[in-house]
Amino acid sequence: MAAACFLPGPSPLARPPPRLRPRHSLRRLARAAAARPPAGPLALPASPSPRRPLRDLVPRPVAEAARRALAAAAGPLVIALASAALVLGDAGAASAFVVATPRKLQADELATVRLFKDNTPSVVYITNLAVRQDAFTLDVLEVPQGSGSGFVWDKLGHIVTNFHVIRGASDLRVTLADQSVYEAQVVGFDQDKDVAVLSIEAPKDKLRPLPVGVSADLLVGQKVYAIGNPFGLDHTLTTGVISGLRREISSAATGRPIQDVIQTDAAINPGNSGGPLLDSSGNLIGVNTAIYSPSGASSGVGFSIPVDTVGGIVDQLIQFGKVTRPILGIKFAPDQSVEQLGLSGVLVLDAPPNGPAGKAGLQSTKRDAYGRLILGDIITSVNGTKVANGSDLYRILDQCKVGETVTVEVLRGDKKEKIAVVLEPKLDET
Repeated sequence: MAAACFLPGPSPLARPPPRLRPRHSLRRLARAAAARPPAGPLALPASPSPRRPLRDLVPRPVAEAARRALAAAAGPLVIALASAALVLGDAGAASAFVVATPRKLQADELATVRLFKDNTPSVVYITNLAVRQDAFTLDVLEVPQGSGSGFVWDKLGHIVTNFHVIRGASDLRVTLADQSVYEAQVVGFDQDKDVAVLSIEAPKDKLRPLPVGVSADLLVGQKVYAIGNPFGLDHTLTTGVISGLRREISSAATGRPIQDVIQTDAAINPGNSGGPLLDSSGNLIGVNTAIYSPSGASSGVGFSIPVDTVGGIVDQLIQFGKVTRPILGIKFAPDQSVEQLGLSGVLVLDAPPNGPAGKAGLQSTKRDAYGRLILGDIITSVNGTKVANGSDLYRILDQCKVGETVTVEVLRGDKKEKIAVVLEPKLDET
């Protein structure tokens, strides 16, 4: 049996060894490379079609969304860069992003600011103090029972305010704009028109009287300004317009009507009473006295006594300490009672014999021996002017003078009579 014999040889999977070039071949390749000219820049093959802009390669909705996102991010980016510059202390870089605009006021705003600045020193704060006894220690103390506003009338220290601001006070204190406090004395008051005059002893350089205007030529719609101390907040300015003229309100003390009152929508709140109502020139045109509000706060309907009425009253109070106003000297029934009787006029309930009406012969309402009510005279006119209610009677008497003789027409039973009555001054209030 023949034996197989295997001789070692190269494997069919093995790589053949590299073929070595002769040394003279390498020298020939080197000389050929040195003699070749240098290669130029790499040239790309020309594009077969013109180059397209990038925006044409991006879909339109995607491009629009990207544009909006960049616009929204631009503002925060600027603020962030400015903040970073400030934090890093580079004020110059921050000023390139942050622009500080100077404060500029409109002409009407400047006028309002100037009006408040010029007239604020004339407005005062009035505190009404009352005597109270402590229930435990029995010590007598003075405690505030109310407050209001007022204004300087002249250099003599006269302060004008409302009567209801000082009513029932045992002591009064006036605080000026510089917060100096003075004890005040009552010069006089007029309950029917809700006006009072106080007096303080203050240096003349601290007293700034308000310029007095005219209320007879006011127009609905013109601007007005109220300065006062609502809810104890001293020197508060509110603005508005004249909403109405020749309104009529009742005095808080006597119920007597106050005619020709100014209606305004300038906010008037508790504490504004007695403060001035000014026109756009800073002139006094009224004294804030009342508001129409179910809640007691401002509802946009405020009332001011016209300065033409206040001026005459203040002059009398300063000169005489009281207002001399003529009266008929009667007590009359409420208007509703007369209306229920189906009549028009003023029903005389009482005409004292020592009064003007009693002396002239007006008859009072009384009862007969059986308790039946016998109506007194019903005043239907005075000096030919019709009288439908108590307000009409007061309005006519306000135009008369003490000592004047007026003709009073009355309905007595089913007959009309004319009676001459000499008006007398109202008795002093205590």
